[in-house]
This record gives sequence, C-alpha cells and structure tokens, in this order.
Amino acid sequence: MSGSGWTGSRPWLSRLVKAVGAAAFLLPLAAAGQGPARPATRGTVAAVAGSAARGAAAARGVQVVAAGDSPPGFWYGTDSFTMPVTGTGPYKEPVIGGNYGGYIGMTGNWAHWQGCGGELVWSATDASQAATNFSTSRMGVGTAAYWFMAGPGVDPSYDGTVAEAKQWGQRQAARALADMRGAENYPVVWMDVELPGNAPRFTPAPDNGWNAVYTSPCSGQVKTQHIAPDIDRGVLDGFAAYLTAHSGYKPGVYSAPPVWTAIFGPGSASKIPGLYEWTYTAETSSLTHHPSAWCLKSTSTCAHFFGGQHGSDATALMWQWSGGGGTSNGYGDFDQIDGARTPDAGGQADVPARTRAVRPLAGAGLSPRIWSDQAVGSRVGQAVEVLGEHLAEQRLVRGRPVK
Repeated sequence: MSGSGWTGSRPWLSRLVKAVGAAAFLLPLAAAGQGPARPATRGTVAAVAGSAARGAAAARGVQVVAAGDSPPGFWYGTDSFTMPVTGTGPYKEPVIGGNYGGYIGMTGNWAHWQGCGGELVWSATDASQAATNFSTSRMGVGTAAYWFMAGPGVDPSYDGTVAEAKQWGQRQAARALADMRGAENYPVVWMDVELPGNAPRFTPAPDNGWNAVYTSPCSGQVKTQHIAPDIDRGVLDGFAAYLTAHSGYKPGVYSAPPVWTAIFGPGSASKIPGLYEWTYTAETSSLTHHPSAWCLKSTSTCAHFFGGQHGSDATALMWQWSGGGGTSNGYGDFDQIDGARTPDAGGQADVPARTRAVRPLAGAGLSPRIWSDQAVGSRVGQAVEVLGEHLAEQRLVRGRPVK
C-alpha cells in the first residue's frame, strides 16, 4: 500500500521489505534447473531476527554463521607461508580474527621445475585448516593453488615468436597440473605474474623472464633487454588454453596494476576480459584496518584490479591486502576473498555458472548486477538482520510504535 500503513511512512523499511521479498523470490530461481542442491559454502548470514528467520534461511540453504568479514559473502584468508591460524575447528583468521576463509599456496615454481633452485611455498597445515572449515564447517572457499610463472625470456626454446610463447605457457600449465596436491578444491588456478626483483631464493631472473631474454633459464644473465607485449601475452594464452582443455579448473591471474602495465603495456595485449583476477596492494604493512569488500575500513586504501577489469566485475575474486609486493607486516600474506563470486567447477571462465542477471532487485533499491545463488542468500540475510534490528528497536505493532 503506497503512502499508507507501517511501511509508507518509513521509506527505509519499505525498501528493506522489497529487498527481502525480491531476494527471497529470486533465490530459488537462481538454483532452478541446476540439478540437486549442494551445500551453500559461499554466502553467509551474519545474524537473523528470531527463530523464524533462521528457519527460513536454513530452508534456502543459507549459512547462519558469522564470517567475521564484511559484507556477507566475503572471507578472510591467507596465502603462501604458514600463518598462525588459531582454533581447533572452526579455525580463525590469524592475528585479525574472524573465520578462516581460505588458503592459496604455491603448487609449483618455474625455477624449481627448471632445476634453478626455486623454493616452493606451500603450507600443508594452513591448507588443511582451510579445507576443514570449508568441508566440515561450511565456511570459506577452501584451498587454492598458484603457479609461480615464467615469461618467455627464460624459455629454453625461446625464438621470439608468439607460437613458441604459447607452447611455453602450455608446458607450464601441464607442469602446474602435475604438481597439484589433490587438496585444491577452489576452481581457479592462479598464474602468478610478477616482477620479483632480486629474489634468488625463488628465481634467478629478477623479472621472471617477462621483460628480458636470458642466456639460459638459470643463468641470470641477460641476452636481450626487450620482449614485445604480444609475446608475453602468448605465454598467458597458452597456459589458460591448456588448463581449460586438460582440467576442470579455470585460469586466473595474480598481479598488480603497475606490474601488469610494466609487462604488457597499455595496449590490447594487456586486456584480459574473462580471466579471473587476484590483485595485490604492495604498500600495506599495517594490520590495524581490516578490509570491508574491496577497501580497508576507515582508510582510502582500496583494491585496484588490472587488465581492464575493476572490482565491480564478476571476475574480480581476491585481494592480497597486506604482505604483497615484498611489504612486511611481521606475519605473512593476508587476503580478502569474494566467496559469492566463486565460479562453479565446469562453468565458463568469462561468466561464473549458477548466476542470473537479477533486474527486479533494482526495484528494491539495489543495483542490478550478476548474482550467484549464495550472494542472493547473503542479501536476504543482510536485509533480514537490519529489518529485525529496527523492528526490535521500535516494536512496531500495526504501524504504531509501542512505548
């Protein structure tokens, strides 16, 4: 009833009711036609108002747990070196608290593969804890893998052609799959594309072979100072094509905007629509301010994606908000993970499966976007939570507050 009743005089409440109604209506539609339902492992409901709301959430497969992160659907995680994850299950994010939502480890290193040393960084402990939270407590995204990737300049068969660059990428993807430990349930395998500088512990080539051609993979001696961006891009394309053709995993890239531009330039070779992204911020050493979505609370520090993509894109999945780029915080690498955007295994890389363009949400005061079933469930929980708080405060009965 527009303009009358208990919602008409409270526009905020009207919008909330519309949001709840739209999301509740669309949640079963998001799962329609997808076959047997599976456990909801990505969105969360931080709190709900009363047992009836909890029952409704459970009926829709929405997790009634506190993620310790915000907004609902996001998870804290860590990567690479072992971190002091706490608890006995469910496990908690080290240092900053909240539920432990995921671990990303180095499944392989090009330099190790080529016999150049090249340390591997995989924490079996953190991987197990993330897997337990995912499978037992239905929290987070589980365990993922990245491959410390080489550019064409350390390819033993380098000949300056895009065709050979693609083959070099394919060989790296084959090795990455062979190095997988079997614990990696997360459906994206990350290509770690970076310029590590002087890091002999991990690589003999300060640029990993992206900007210079070396006399041999392990020499560290530069032969030629320039590699064309389209040849660099060939390595990515070869890796992504092989991974997609020979596994159920999807390709993604870990990098940062300055690094990306330094390798691929600003032209067409730098554009990667359809590839999933995990970005990092190199300057964040403080753990005082924690992330909320793609920004640190009470700061101007936010995630910036690359290759023509942005945080609003469905392919923006992770942000290493502290510890990246060699910046030390005294503990290790901390990540923010958008669990609601996690693609399903076997879906397409450019558009995550089990999603729908939800236009009716615009009428509920929410911006239209691509929503996964768990993301819609998270919005239901958010709306119900706020609605419950206001109802409790005002004790509304038939449109009038009871004093």
